Amino acid sequence: MTDLAKIATTRRTAKAFDPTRRVDAAQIEQLKTLLRFAPSSVNSQPWHFIFAETDAGKARLADTLQGPYAYNAAKVGKASHVVVLCARRDLDDSHLAAVLAQEDADGRFATPEARATQGNARGFYVNLHREQLNDLDAWINQQVYIALGSLLLGAAALGIDACPMEGIDRVAIDNALGLADQGLRAVVLVALGYSGADDFNAKLPKSRLAEPLVLSTI
Repeated sequence: MTDLAKIATTRRTAKAFDPTRRVDAAQIEQLKTLLRFAPSSVNSQPWHFIFAETDAGKARLADTLQGPYAYNAAKVGKASHVVVLCARRDLDDSHLAAVLAQEDADGRFATPEARATQGNARGFYVNLHREQLNDLDAWINQQVYIALGSLLLGAAALGIDACPMEGIDRVAIDNALGLADQGLRAVVLVALGYSGADDFNAKLPKSRLAEPLVLSTI
């Protein structure tokens, strides 16, 4: 049985990577599957994940980390792989139709009425966040962060070190990768690999608030 508590209490955010070590390709494929099948509200899947696997690809990302973000450039350059977790700029009719068609092809609807009900329910929530709550971007980001959590736990379960990074220039990444033309925007980066000898965080005890301060039962 997988010991989730052990994984949670022993994983660390890597602050420096060993550039000589690569994550096995089969494990990367597992992480890609994990991201693809991550849960999202009403199965909206409002995301796209870009894996920088080559030195050239990682350099394109590292070059965007200038000024106040320069401290993250070495992590990106030395990691085995870097994932750009992207959000869709809008959940337009074509995306919603593609999701519904895939669900139909995968056999999720017993009747045409069930298909219509699912499509209408998803459209209701998208329009709720777009037109009434005016927080569509934030709602989409929340789904991306669900995928981020899955990725971090999955990497730890495979013995892979990870470093999630919000200290990034999202506009520079969007420009470097032409994301706007693809209807996407960068949200967060995750470097994957193995901790290097200069990773100070690997030598520090893990620290979290005491259980009574963050957990309750009713």
